[in-house]
Amino acid sequence: MISKETLFALSLFPYLGFLWFLTRSGQMPRLALIGFYMTLVFVGVTIPAGIYAKVAYGESLANVDWLHGGAEVFLTLSNILIVLGFRQAVIQKRQVFK
Repeated sequence: MISKETLFALSLFPYLGFLWFLTRSGQMPRLALIGFYMTLVFVGVTIPAGIYAKVAYGESLANVDWLHGGAEVFLTLSNILIVLGFRQAVIQKRQVFK
């Protein structure tokens, strides 16, 4: 059976493909696209935070609240950017149809 670490690493490739197609399509609201890219920042922060939690505390990242919360801020920020980007696109479309 595949370990969760291997599965996590392998999941980056489809996500990178998703970002590539999204960027090339030119149809994604810019702010939402930035939000999707921010998800990679979240991953980039989470990996070293998880390693630090294991080395310094002997715990998984989920069990070290201050590290886990700090990493989750980046996921929250990416989600906010995605929602605001789509909200902005909906508002712009409504104005076109008025």
